[in-house]
Amino acid sequence: MMPLLIDRYDYPLPEERIAKYPLAERDMSKLLVFRDGTITESRFRHLGNFLPAGSHLIYNNTRVIQARLVFHKESGARIEVFCLEPLEPHDYQLSLGSQSGCTWKCMVGNLKKWKTGALSMVVAGTLFRAERLSSTGNTHSIRFSWDDTTLSFAEILDAVGELPIPPYLNRATEESDKRTYQTVYSRIKGSVAAPTAGLHFTEEVLDDLRHRGVTMSELTLHVGAGTFQPVKTADANEHTMHTEIVAIPRQTIADVQAHLGHIVAVGTTSVRTLESLYYIGVQMVERRWSDEDCHVGQFEPYERNYTPPTAEALQAILDYLDSTGQSVLHAETQIMIRPGFVFRIVNQMITNFHQPKSTLLLLVSAFLDGDDAEGKNWHRVYDYALSHDFRFLSYGDSNLYFLPS
Repeated sequence: MMPLLIDRYDYPLPEERIAKYPLAERDMSKLLVFRDGTITESRFRHLGNFLPAGSHLIYNNTRVIQARLVFHKESGARIEVFCLEPLEPHDYQLSLGSQSGCTWKCMVGNLKKWKTGALSMVVAGTLFRAERLSSTGNTHSIRFSWDDTTLSFAEILDAVGELPIPPYLNRATEESDKRTYQTVYSRIKGSVAAPTAGLHFTEEVLDDLRHRGVTMSELTLHVGAGTFQPVKTADANEHTMHTEIVAIPRQTIADVQAHLGHIVAVGTTSVRTLESLYYIGVQMVERRWSDEDCHVGQFEPYERNYTPPTAEALQAILDYLDSTGQSVLHAETQIMIRPGFVFRIVNQMITNFHQPKSTLLLLVSAFLDGDDAEGKNWHRVYDYALSHDFRFLSYGDSNLYFLPS
């Protein structure tokens, strides 16, 4: 694989261009539309004016959990435990619903002050404990336990956890973030970061799209902290992508198959999930898939030329779900979407402006520029946004991109 120099995906982002807070009205964010080399500027509430007839919108229904726990030792030392993903039970809903104990992969702040023993605090009258079991790199397996079996782990997080807003906002979480850092359609708890392209939607925008005949489906990808991990290697191919767990209802897969050529993905999380479907389907066509190894590798899309048509790959998934009596496909994806990636499912993408030298910017370049290493289109879009007062990153403005025809 040819080197992919991350310095080509850098741009100047002044601190004042990062939106520290959202607009009072979500759908009044600016909307940049890029289609066939032309840039159009509007407001997000007018999104429906730009979606082609027959469009099928797919969004990520994940909900951000209050994943940051702050413990204080008797010495007064402050220990911060950031829950990343469940280990035991491994399923998000089972772990969040646990009423006695669970184990999570976590990051720990001020670890040097937590050498031995358990951390504890009182939550709703019960003693809540955290015990460090093992460590791998900069993450740790933390066992949480409590005595009141009427309390679930989700309720404990809701009671004492903090919502983990992005680190680049350089401010503490505020009460308003509990509302504004969630999409209006969020419902499945598990993310530690919001799928921010969806933050622009309001019920009014959704109603307008339905009135225009836009159909919709949902999927779930629980966004991990890896979404904020910058690419630190000179060659982006040497960067290790984080793995995320996805859940796609059978109906959504059937809807995708029925609307191929008209798929609008809300956010990079939806793009990664939808494009992973093709490689899952190919594994099933080639009889390489198993529930024990339900994984799409980082570079799987680039290993060879794939010949199965997209509709055939999707049908293989539907047949598999029907034969096993499952209504939801559960899988893991580590897919890296970079220049040279062949998009097989997504035709339009709604997204925010992303950080320099990030894997998300690589994804944007792949969508707008194909295998053009110069990245002329993404540069044009970002140069325009910087010179026309667009707001950047999670609480910033939005884009609607069309896959070049």
